[in-house]
Amino acid sequence: MEMTQTNSDLLFLLAACCGLLVIATLIGEVLRARLHKTHANLTVETYLTRVHSWWGMVFLFSIALLLGPVGIITLFAFCSLAALREFLTLTTKTNADHWSLIASFYLILPLQYVLIWWGAVGLFSTLIPIYAFLLLPILSVLRGGEGADKNFLARISETQWGLMICVFCASYIPALVTLDIPDYGDRAPLLIAYLVFVIQMGDLMEYFAGRRIGKRKVAPAVSPKTREGIACGAALAAGLGLLLTWMTPFSPLASMAMAVMAYMVGVGGSLVLAAIKSDRGIKNWGHLIPGQGGFVDQLDSVVFAAPVFFHVTRHYYGG
Repeated sequence: MEMTQTNSDLLFLLAACCGLLVIATLIGEVLRARLHKTHANLTVETYLTRVHSWWGMVFLFSIALLLGPVGIITLFAFCSLAALREFLTLTTKTNADHWSLIASFYLILPLQYVLIWWGAVGLFSTLIPIYAFLLLPILSVLRGGEGADKNFLARISETQWGLMICVFCASYIPALVTLDIPDYGDRAPLLIAYLVFVIQMGDLMEYFAGRRIGKRKVAPAVSPKTREGIACGAALAAGLGLLLTWMTPFSPLASMAMAVMAYMVGVGGSLVLAAIKSDRGIKNWGHLIPGQGGFVDQLDSVVFAAPVFFHVTRHYYGG
């Protein structure tokens, strides 16, 4: 791997993240050593499980960024595959949907990422919301069989939603490496790190602030998120946007605005997926990541923000 300025910056970010995780791990171990086996101790154990999971996720994400476009696209293709499996496992299906499911996993998903690799913006922007949207119900109708018309609209809509969230929206994260931004060179992987970091840290701030000072819930039926917590998350996102301007092609003010925009769209995505989980009567989408739920749980905020972030960046900064 050639050591470019971009790779040096990515290694610096990896070192900084590892430093934060070391501190978080030490705090958890000290608390565990001091507490007896009580409810508080169980809380610490949950906290440590999440920190240990973050070690693995940061390592994989960093390796993918350092490998460049191939590593990034490959990583998110597998994430989309796992997320789509989690999503569709919780939906209603019949034998009539067999062909549409095969097309979703083995045709549409890989083709979406191949188009991103080619940089075909016009095609990867329309493959799922137009062509897959029209193809899937046709396949289910042609497959037919007994009960093929039962809950037809709901069944097809669930598959389309799964593709939109888990494949289409998620694919816009690696699609950032295809942007041709004047005077930005090969630094697009830093833009991915910027987007993920700003949203995840904003979510973390919202979580803690919402439980400390939050009083007014924004969607009490589906989520504990509060206006106060979201405001604190947006403030942190703005601050991080300013601090991390060097990672982006944006001016300091524009970086703050982009960070807040991405965070707020992400909040909306988190609320939507929380409503879907509430409708299905589940707490987490899956259990592949210890202490963190499934891939959909980890991607909810980022995947909603990614398409908006991509197109705004492309419109104002693309060549």
